[in-house]
Amino acid sequence: MSEATASDTAVIHVIDDDEAVRQSLAFLLATAGHVVHEHPSARHFVEAGLPGADPHISCIITDVRMPDMTGIDLLQHLLEKGCTVPVIVVTGHGDVPLAVEAMKLGAADFLEKPFDDVAILDTVKAALARREKSTRHDALREQVADRIAALSHRERQVLECLVAGQANKTIAYELGISPRTVEVYRANVMTKMKAQSLSELVRMALLAGITPKAA
Repeated sequence: MSEATASDTAVIHVIDDDEAVRQSLAFLLATAGHVVHEHPSARHFVEAGLPGADPHISCIITDVRMPDMTGIDLLQHLLEKGCTVPVIVVTGHGDVPLAVEAMKLGAADFLEKPFDDVAILDTVKAALARREKSTRHDALREQVADRIAALSHRERQVLECLVAGQANKTIAYELGISPRTVEVYRANVMTKMKAQSLSELVRMALLAGITPKAA
C-alpha cells in the first residue's frame, strides 16, 4: 500500500456483542476501504489498552446495550481518559434517551437499528471529516502558539494592541514609543507570525486565545 493511500485509510474499531452484526458491519466498512478491528465487548476493547495503544484510531462504532460494560460506560471511560476519537453509538429502536445520554457524553453521532449501508457509511464519513478538521485546527493552534512564544515582550504587546484594533499612533502613545518604532515592531510581528495580512494576524491571535483588551 502506498504512503498516500495509507494516510487516507481510516482505522475503525467496531464493538458489538452480537457476532453477526459485528461481522456484517466490519465487512461493509472494509469493503469501503477502511481498516477494521472487531471487539466482542467494550471490556475487551478497553482491556486491550485501546485507544491509547493506537494513536491512529480514526473512529469507534459501538453498540449501546452490551453486558458488563455498556456503550454508555465506554463513553464515560473515554471521556475520563480525555479521548477525542469520534464515537458512533448504535442504538435499538426506542432507545432515544440512551442516544441523548450518549451525545451528552461526547458521542459524535448515533444510529438506530435497523440502519442501511448508506446510512452507516455516510455517518462514518461525516465523523471522519469532523475529526480531520479538528486535527488540522489543533495543529494550526499549536503552530500559532509556537510563533507567539517566539515574539519578544514588546512584540507581544504590539500584537495585543493590534488585536484590540488600535492604530499605530495609539499603540505608540500607550507603549511610550514612536509611531515609527511601532511600525518596525509590527513588521517583525507579521514576519514571525507568518501572517500575510492584518486580518490573518488577528485570526491567528484569537485562535491562540489572545482576546481584545477591555475598554
